[in-house]
Amino acid sequence: MKISEKRFNQVFNLLLFLIAITLIFRKLCTVFLIVFVVFNLLFFKKLKISKSQLPIMIVIAAPFLMEMLFFGNNDSYAIGLKSLEKSLSLLFFPIFIIGNYQRIQFLKILKAYCIGTTLIMVFFFVRFIVLYPEHFFKYLNGIHLWEMGYVFSDSIGIHAPALNMHLAFVAFSNLYFLLETSKTNYNKWYKIGDLVLFISSFFFVLYVNTRMALLGTLFGFMVVGYFQISKRDSSKIIFKRAIVMLLLIGSVLFLFIQKNPFMKEKYSTQIFSNMDKVGKLDAIDHPEIAVYSSFVTRLSIWKSAWELSLKNLPFGVGASDGKIELVKYFKETNQIFLAKYEFPTHNQFLDYLLKFGILGPIVALFYIGFIAYLGIKTKNAVVLSFFFLFFISNLTDDFLLRFDGIVFSGLWISIFASYWLQQKSKRVANNIFLE
Repeated sequence: MKISEKRFNQVFNLLLFLIAITLIFRKLCTVFLIVFVVFNLLFFKKLKISKSQLPIMIVIAAPFLMEMLFFGNNDSYAIGLKSLEKSLSLLFFPIFIIGNYQRIQFLKILKAYCIGTTLIMVFFFVRFIVLYPEHFFKYLNGIHLWEMGYVFSDSIGIHAPALNMHLAFVAFSNLYFLLETSKTNYNKWYKIGDLVLFISSFFFVLYVNTRMALLGTLFGFMVVGYFQISKRDSSKIIFKRAIVMLLLIGSVLFLFIQKNPFMKEKYSTQIFSNMDKVGKLDAIDHPEIAVYSSFVTRLSIWKSAWELSLKNLPFGVGASDGKIELVKYFKETNQIFLAKYEFPTHNQFLDYLLKFGILGPIVALFYIGFIAYLGIKTKNAVVLSFFFLFFISNLTDDFLLRFDGIVFSGLWISIFASYWLQQKSKRVANNIFLE
């Protein structure tokens, strides 16, 4: 089968874009993943893999390789295979994306992803108003605001923290493009379009309203704002841009908080309530209402996961048995509330410690830390912000257990690595030219 280079590049980048924007729809994303793998297998000869790229591929594939290494530690091979299947993309992405790194159109894919995801969210927001008006107007009137983001996310078919992690990435990426267009001679309608995209994406982060995603978004805004300052700009221009950016972000945040007073409670008293009840949540009256999403619940889960992990060192309980054993431990230690709702670990490093022993958190740290390395090497604000977002998200959740978290990270890390390799190739070419 023959295909021109131009056509191959177009289809290759199109498939990456389709995988990215369908991440919130697992079944559809899986279809595009399969098409991507088959397409690359059909044109396997186009891959160009060098020895210098192998360490990068191994780091990205590390969670998958670790599951393979400890596969025999599973009590249930069927559940172990299911867990392995979810992380299989971490094997294909580094091979096919980094093996074709020169074809990657990073900024074009990112821009298209931001536009596509924002438009998808607009569609689902309008759909939510039409199909669930009783919920929408209830929230608009300030009733049951604590459930708003979760009900909206459920209407799409995705867990709220996972959805908001994607939306946070889109929000600070949209700010990056907005600031980029402000420095160029694009026409005003293009700039207005970027402004609308940014405000819309930030609004959706606030609407879904999960803590870590909002923190990651605001940090991303700061990083993007800092990196977009040019040494060639005068202090007057820098000050003007900083004021406009702060006013824009502050206005959206202020207007939303005015309509959602629950945010004040959620980000203050609710987070740190009942801190004296760590490991004793059943002593609280109606913990489902009082502390379901409070920090004390996370700490109680982490305490149990840590204690259980220490009992199963050095190799852990196995990928198939982490949650099962943790729920058993809740019951053994008479933690009825945690056992009833079968909470997972809610911390990726502790989850890997429980499942794989000592090696687990080391692999997780290398995998996530590699994003920071790429951000420093590329000097790109979006990549650095992505690292912070994914790192803090995995401190209070375990996204390397979820299909959307695995594919989300594996896809973008591979694209970021390709962008870095392109920069290295250009520097080498320039040095040769100068010599």
